[in-house]
Amino acid sequence: MPNPKRKISRTRRDKRRTHHVLEPAAIVDCPNCGSTMRYHHVCGDCGHYRGKQVLEVATA
Repeated sequence: MPNPKRKISRTRRDKRRTHHVLEPAAIVDCPNCGSTMRYHHVCGDCGHYRGKQVLEVATA
């Protein structure tokens, strides 16, 4: 099995890892109720997705 001949320096290792970062989730306003929700997800407050009621949400 091949093994590295030399130790990889911290600088070279960190340069490779510069792109390993999480991107923030896309947040939009719900067109039905106006609350914030994740893009392409069902609204947790009103239960609508793409103009249709898909979940029954319990009201307090």
